Amino acid sequence: MIKRDILEKQAKLVFLAIGSNLGNKKLNIEIAKYKLQNNFVKIIKSSSNYETYSWPDASKPKFINIVIKAKTTLSPYQLLKLCNQIELELGRKRFRKNEPRICDIDIIDYDQKIINLNSPNKLNLPHPGIKKRNFVLLPLYEISKNWKHPVNKANIVKLISFLKEKDLRSIKQI
Repeated sequence: MIKRDILEKQAKLVFLAIGSNLGNKKLNIEIAKYKLQNNFVKIIKSSSNYETYSWPDASKPKFINIVIKAKTTLSPYQLLKLCNQIELELGRKRFRKNEPRICDIDIIDYDQKIINLNSPNKLNLPHPGIKKRNFVLLPLYEISKNWKHPVNKANIVKLISFLKEKDLRSIKQI
């Protein structure tokens, strides 16, 4: 029998980005939050809703995005599996990358851990695209002004300062 470390089951601080650009976008996000909370994810804080153009094709439906700060006793892999399960339950289909979707849940940061695994469970933490995503950085700043990138230790204000001006102008808090 393997004896588990007592710290292994302590709740870890996580940040998740949730977005939707199909159907009732706000309701999709609220349902995703509800499902997370019913599966060992205690939401501490949730950002406002932010509207952004779809990327990389701005002609697709606009997104509504939020970032949540939460605590969980799930491992990074269990959390990833839960996020994928909730996306499927809400009707997400995975045909092509960056296609419109009912729900998208990304783990942005899991307890400041650095994980880079491509198989069998593709999990890269912190999320590799965070530095370029206005729809993650601005809501993250709203709820955690002291957050620092786990790899390069840059604070959130510095990361936002690297965004292009058009990316800053194209996001709207709603």
